[in-house]
Amino acid sequence: DADKEGFLRSETSLMQTIGRAARNVNAKVILYADRVTDSMQRAIDETERRRVLQQEYNREHNITPETIKKAIHRGIESDAAAHAKANAAVGRTDETVYITEEYIAELEAEMLAAADALEFERAAAIRDRIERMQENIGEPVDAVKKTDNRKRGKGRNKARVPRPKKGA
Repeated sequence: DADKEGFLRSETSLMQTIGRAARNVNAKVILYADRVTDSMQRAIDETERRRVLQQEYNREHNITPETIKKAIHRGIESDAAAHAKANAAVGRTDETVYITEEYIAELEAEMLAAADALEFERAAAIRDRIERMQENIGEPVDAVKKTDNRKRGKGRNKARVPRPKKGA
């Protein structure tokens, strides 16, 4: 719906979205639209202009673009690995599993396999678990609360509005 003019489809918002995708080397931005709006065209033109400048700069300075990776995750993961190694060295058979990017990648593969097997509820549950875990990299897996996927409504009694008494 990129062709619908409005706050989230302004030139500035489109530039931010396109720029966010540009942080990944293999990223693509696909704008679905029936027609190209002025905002879309300006954002596309500006992106193309910036891309040309960036490519020239990269060529002049022999820079190969790489996807941005946050260093803090690598630090936490190395701490978790060191913790596990220290436990093994002292003979502690602590079977605690820590959340790492590799663990999350395994869950993502499991989620995709569930989706391929048309087990969409299981895939959605794994997706939700991945989202919770990405905020807790370096923590034990057990520390991340597992949620119950059952929907909990208000129930019949609490949904009803009491009727006013006659004569009041």
